[in-house]
Amino acid sequence: MISCHAAEDPIKKVAIFGGTHGNELTGVFLVKHWLENGTEIQRTGLEVKPFITNPRAVKECTRYIDCDLNRVFGPENLGKKMSEDLPYEVRRAQEINRLFGPKDSEDSYDIIFDLHNTTSNMGCTLILEDSRNDFLIQMFHYIKTSLAPLPCYVYLIEHPSLRYATTRSIAKYPVGIEVGPQPQGVLRADILDQMRKMIKHALDFIHNFNEGKEFPPCAIEVYKIMEKVDYPRNESGEIAAIIHPKLQDQDWKPLHPGDPVFLTLDGKTIPLGGDHTVYPAFVNEAAYYEKKEAFAKTAKLTLNAKSIRSSLH
Repeated sequence: MISCHAAEDPIKKVAIFGGTHGNELTGVFLVKHWLENGTEIQRTGLEVKPFITNPRAVKECTRYIDCDLNRVFGPENLGKKMSEDLPYEVRRAQEINRLFGPKDSEDSYDIIFDLHNTTSNMGCTLILEDSRNDFLIQMFHYIKTSLAPLPCYVYLIEHPSLRYATTRSIAKYPVGIEVGPQPQGVLRADILDQMRKMIKHALDFIHNFNEGKEFPPCAIEVYKIMEKVDYPRNESGEIAAIIHPKLQDQDWKPLHPGDPVFLTLDGKTIPLGGDHTVYPAFVNEAAYYEKKEAFAKTAKLTLNAKSIRSSLH
């Protein structure tokens, strides 16, 4: 009887990006550490390259210099003629695409782990861009199982109209890692430890896969982006209400129609409308004030993956 599994090519090249946002310090400090001493990220037969993606923003401890590096990896920016007039992050994106891509080509890196912090209470979060990717679902299942009993959430950013063009999207298998809560420009030992463990388990999974281990069919719970919710605003476009105390720090918890969402300064509660329970993420994220996003509504669903095994075995 033939085993029913997806045969995948062995993984050869992995990059770990830190500093895509220069004020999210866990990835910055881990990558700098691994550039000095990469013993803990080395695995036999695997090239693992730690890399600081936005060095100017890291130096200034700011999210970005001209524009958000994590949103400019679409074909229109990557295809622009290189010139000094381009925003710094667009020039940097083209450089990163040359080093780790080109995007959508056979030569691109197999996996990019892009390390981020959030000010929201999201704990350990893995970001998935493709709900049909058996390899990544298997990897995320392995990481979640290895971290237990520490929760690890999966945020699925597949959406017909929300396009991200992320830094990691130049890899064949892009993996976003968000760990919080952590203020911008600050390091917390517990958050750093959690991110470090996530990378360790991910690399162990790749090593096991390359060694010929077969991973049986599995299922994971994911939270799929539905829509982004802005703060209530007045006629001048200024924020007119803040996140309600009952929603603050409640990322991934069920939010029912009628539950408090915003609070005005004169004490009026604004409840959740609609007729569906949603699961909020990125609640009151500091970096998203400029993006007019108070939180993201997600729906909870289950993804299944076939068994996988390296095609070498």
